[in-house]
Amino acid sequence: MTGLAERLRRSLAFEGPMPLSRFLALAMAERSAGYYTTRDPLGAAGDFTTAPEISQCFGELVGAALAQAWLDRGAPAPVRLVELGPGRGTLLLDAFRATQRVADFHRAIELHLVEASPVLRALQAERLAAFAPRFHDRLETVPEGRPLLLIANEFFDVLPIRQFVRTADGWRERLVAADEHGRLGFVLAPHALSLPELGTDLREGTVVELSPARAALACEIGRRIAAAGGLALLVDYAKVGAVGDSLQAVRGHRRADPLEEPGNVDLSSRVDFDALARAARAQGAAVFGPIGQGAFLERLGIRARLARLAAGRPEPVARALAAGVRRLVDPEEMGTLFRVLAVTRSGEPVPPGFEPQELAA
Repeated sequence: MTGLAERLRRSLAFEGPMPLSRFLALAMAERSAGYYTTRDPLGAAGDFTTAPEISQCFGELVGAALAQAWLDRGAPAPVRLVELGPGRGTLLLDAFRATQRVADFHRAIELHLVEASPVLRALQAERLAAFAPRFHDRLETVPEGRPLLLIANEFFDVLPIRQFVRTADGWRERLVAADEHGRLGFVLAPHALSLPELGTDLREGTVVELSPARAALACEIGRRIAAAGGLALLVDYAKVGAVGDSLQAVRGHRRADPLEEPGNVDLSSRVDFDALARAARAQGAAVFGPIGQGAFLERLGIRARLARLAAGRPEPVARALAAGVRRLVDPEEMGTLFRVLAVTRSGEPVPPGFEPQELAA
C-alpha cells in the first residue's frame, strides 16, 4: 500500500466515504505523493504516451496553427502563449522549430506554463530556457490584458469528475470508501438527489459524469479569449454527452484498478466536449467544433509534412514516421477518439483547421 493510500484509508475510516472528485484530486495532485507531482509519467519507461511524443508532426502543426492565428489577428505583440500541462515540453519545442521563420512571432511571445509537477517543471525550464517560461499552478494566475494563444493537450481528462448513478429513488453520488480491512472500493451515497438536468428517462444503473473543475476552466478560458482575443485549442479524448462510466487507470501502459494504488497510477476519464463548449460560450466566446483529431491534422497538412520528413530517409525511419502519423489520424487509433475544440473571440477569423460551418450554435 502506498503512503498516500494509507493516509486515504485513515481519512476514510475517520470521516467516512468521500466523493470520487476529491479522491481523484488527491490521487493525482496531492503535493507530496500525488501521481503528477512526483514523477515524469511519459514515454516507454512511464505509464502512457501523448501525441507530441508519438510524432513531431503534432507539435509542428499545432505551432503552425497558432502562428497563423496570430497573423490572422494582426500579429499582436506581446502575445501570451500558454500551455496547460506541457509534459516534457515536446509540443512547444516542435512548435517553435516549425515557426522559427514566421517573422517576429517568437519575439512577440510571452511564454506561460501551467504545470503542477516540480519534476516536469524542471525539465520544461531546461528544454524551453530560450523562451524564459513563467510557471503557474493555475491559469488564473497568468496575467490578463493581452491576446492569448493557448493549447491544452490531454489536460482536461485528468481533472476530477463526479459520478452519479441512477437508482429507483433518484440519483446517488458514487463515493470512495474503505472496508474493515482497509481496501478501497465504491459505494453509493445514502441519500438520493433530484438532478432534473440529467433527465428522468435514463434507466436504473446508468452512470453520469459531471466535472465542475472542467467547466470552471473552460469558463476561464472563454472569458479571457472573449475579453482579449486569441485562440485556444483544446485536444483530448472525448465522449458524447455526460452518460457513461469512463474512469480508467493506467500503469506501465496497461489498464489497472483505479483504486488499488492511488498516487502510483494515472487516472483519467473521457471529456464531454459539449459541456466545455457550453461553458466557454456562456462567457461570450465563439466555439468551433469539436472535430476529430484526424480531420484537424489532415486539414493542417500532416500528409505533406510527413512526405517532407520521410523524403530521403532510410526505410526503417520512414516507416516509423508513417506509423506515428497513422496513430494520430487513423479512425481506429486516435483520429476520432481524440477531439479538438477551438475557442476564439466572436468575429475573429475562423481558426486554422476548422471550417466556418463548424461554429457551434
